[in-house]
Amino acid sequence: MLRKLVFFALFGLFAQTVFANNLPDFTDLVEKQGPAVVNVSTTQTVRIPQMFQGAPNVPENDPFYDFFHHFAPQVPQEQESQSLGSGFIISADGYILTNAHVVDRAEKITVRLTDKREFKAKVIGADKRTDVALLKIEATGLPKVTLGNADQVKVGEWVLAIGSPFGFDSSVTAGIISAKGRSLPQENFVPFIQTDVAINPGNSGGPLFNMKGEVIGINSQIYSRSGGYMGLSFSIPIDVAMDVVHQLRTTGKVTRGRIGVTVQEVTRELADSFGLPKVGGALISSVEKGGPADKAGVHPSDVILKFDGKAVNSSADLPRIVAATKPGSKVNVQLWRKGGTKDISLVIGEIQDENAVAQRGNRSGGSAAGSSESETRLGLVVSELNDQQKAELQVEGGLIVEDLKGSAAHSQLQRGDVILAVGNIEIHSFNQFNEVLKQVPHGRNIALLVRRSEGTVYVSIKMDEK
Repeated sequence: MLRKLVFFALFGLFAQTVFANNLPDFTDLVEKQGPAVVNVSTTQTVRIPQMFQGAPNVPENDPFYDFFHHFAPQVPQEQESQSLGSGFIISADGYILTNAHVVDRAEKITVRLTDKREFKAKVIGADKRTDVALLKIEATGLPKVTLGNADQVKVGEWVLAIGSPFGFDSSVTAGIISAKGRSLPQENFVPFIQTDVAINPGNSGGPLFNMKGEVIGINSQIYSRSGGYMGLSFSIPIDVAMDVVHQLRTTGKVTRGRIGVTVQEVTRELADSFGLPKVGGALISSVEKGGPADKAGVHPSDVILKFDGKAVNSSADLPRIVAATKPGSKVNVQLWRKGGTKDISLVIGEIQDENAVAQRGNRSGGSAAGSSESETRLGLVVSELNDQQKAELQVEGGLIVEDLKGSAAHSQLQRGDVILAVGNIEIHSFNQFNEVLKQVPHGRNIALLVRRSEGTVYVSIKMDEK
């Protein structure tokens, strides 16, 4: 019994020693790089409407509450609002990187160093699309970070974040790279680095270090249902941020390329319908008339496989690659069209207004007036567009989906969709639609281009087996 106890004690000590020796030691990294991380606090004045002081204090469940709430004179009151974030020094003469949302609408920005010195900062420039801002403080001889290469990071490697979560300066958290090249909703131009490093409010704008002590990203966002850390953190790759910095310092603005297309993901079913040998690329669902892609001869149903020599593995890759291409430059594009590859050249345009959204005429609801409903081979009940609807949609033809039966009932089609094309064949009438469907073998996936709300999208649907 004693021998067993001694054995287990020795084994436990050995395992503890081996386990401890395999864990990373961050102490040297924090000691060397920590002084270059700063706290960023901002102040702004907000106007809050207040009820007129003469109005009675009426509870919400009182019948007169709505009267006083809506009709009593409103007196705007100014209130000072403060927020906290993080940043890091990239040059000894006082240039600092942080998030654009940290300093958005700030009237006063204060930067506090680890040695407790405080400086007033000014915004050299900010780019909301990448959430990067460049600040400047009047100081020299400052500690600065070492910049790394985000392209060289590997999933699974250790990383460390330093920042001011909830105002706790110089807080250190560590974890691993969970994924690379993540796309987030409304964030088309940043291939985020995903980590499991604990990031909380106040960490925004702080650096993400690799084990060499190099900054590989800016901590920007978290995925949370509670408002706090839940194991999913996202950082802006440092190369993306430094490209923004270079443009802000040299021209005072950030320019991005555009080609004027709408893209969607290529699913296995869509790949089969277009004859693609493998799933990948960016499927063109619409082309802006007169835009760079239209002038180059790009069509809806084309699948972009390569852009300027770079592989387009998914639809999320294309906006980032195009945006990073200099406006006015001529690039080669490899397309998949009608069962084969095709190379074209294209001149890059420039995004002019970040808030501009192309608007289309709204489609009238309900059945097309004066047209009859007919059922197709797919189990779709459709009707032809009338002249008024064609004018509103700015199309020459199309069919409105009135009902879905058979295999169509299990597809992603919806009542009210307007079918514009089968693959790259434009649809002008019910009879033509059925003639096109007759050429499709049983059990084959086909792609329907449909207008939905104000956009177009390809929907895959499978022909019945018999």
